[in-house]
Amino acid sequence: MDGHPIGEIMETSMRKIRELVDANTIIGQEITTQDGITIIPVSKVTLGFGTGGADLNGKNQQAGKPNAFGGGSAAGVNIIPVAFLVIRDGGVKLLSVLPPASTTVDRLIETAPELIDKIRELIGREKDGD
Repeated sequence: MDGHPIGEIMETSMRKIRELVDANTIIGQEITTQDGITIIPVSKVTLGFGTGGADLNGKNQQAGKPNAFGGGSAAGVNIIPVAFLVIRDGGVKLLSVLPPASTTVDRLIETAPELIDKIRELIGREKDGD
């Protein structure tokens, strides 16, 4: 941002946010139990960011000199655990830790992984039967 102080403020803020939030924040490190079950935590990340500044004319401002600058930035990050992916015997289950879905569409989305598993089972049975 052409050397203006607001550019430095934004770059520093974004660098710090990148340090806080990365892909491992959303899809966490997998945990494998002794009996071969893999658990992967899933989180929802919400981020808010704002920055601003102003060039200020001082009463003792010298002609040809740059104006004084005042500025700042703020960011907020909210990380909420929403589910765990449980991988067992080649199957995947989504265990939600959120309150039950309140709309039909939300319920469909929650049950999609189980539905896909059941469809795969049916297709597998049909192929075995042929």
